[in-house]
Amino acid sequence: MKAHDINIRDPFILLDGGKYYLYGSRGQELWGACTGLDVYVSEDLMEWSAPIPAFERPADFWADRNFWAPEVHRYNGKYYMLATFKSESRHRGTQILRADSPLGPFLPHSDGPVTPQDWSCLDGTLYVEDGVPYMIFCHEWSQIRDGEMCCVPLTADLSAPAGEVRILFKASSLPSGSDRVNDGFITDGPFLYRTKSGRLLMIWSSFDETGYVEAVSFSESGSVLGPWRHCETPLSAEDGGHGMLFTDKSGTLRFTMHSPNHPRCAERVRIFPMRETEAEPFLEFM
Repeated sequence: MKAHDINIRDPFILLDGGKYYLYGSRGQELWGACTGLDVYVSEDLMEWSAPIPAFERPADFWADRNFWAPEVHRYNGKYYMLATFKSESRHRGTQILRADSPLGPFLPHSDGPVTPQDWSCLDGTLYVEDGVPYMIFCHEWSQIRDGEMCCVPLTADLSAPAGEVRILFKASSLPSGSDRVNDGFITDGPFLYRTKSGRLLMIWSSFDETGYVEAVSFSESGSVLGPWRHCETPLSAEDGGHGMLFTDKSGTLRFTMHSPNHPRCAERVRIFPMRETEAEPFLEFM
């Protein structure tokens, strides 16, 4: 199948062993009961396999809904999936799963979410700095109105938090960043990328007057701990977002996101070639 035939949100692409692995939130299960998460495989980013179950909900698993935003990283010889889950009796949070292959099967690794138990959180992403693994995640606007971008250090085996949560910035600090529908300020889908010149960028999604946008922020210190400053111009304002960056087999930087940002099975995967620039927002479409 083609990428535009795949109905998922929050796409994440891993290049491993000469193949591309695409993960995302199942379009058919976004808002109801959830049974698992899939991976699609490609040799060329154009033709993709049928969905392969990468995580199937165990009978005793604590969550039964909102299986969102899976991303997979190879770390110390294993594959770790960070994904969002929720149940009726517990807050939404990011849990870490582990497998021996990018195809899975992924099994629970952390003891439930590694985000704070009394917070509503989502969209955890992994970033390693000076040998320390961090998870950057969103404290949801639905609980606090002004969504926060946060980070927490993890243990060396990625099984638990290893320190206190630090708030990096609030969604309202983004120029014109407001959700006009819900009267809140939204942080969505962080992903960190260090440019060839050493600048640390964070791409993430929010809303401005045009709708759902992909914003770019950068660390003034060059560290994940910030302080963080926002670029005035978004990377994309095409009613799409929750994006990430990866380098393809040829060495070309690529950006993927879901678009349009309409639920109920309209979302599709989009992949674009990119280049780094010295002017804000430091990335541009080729």
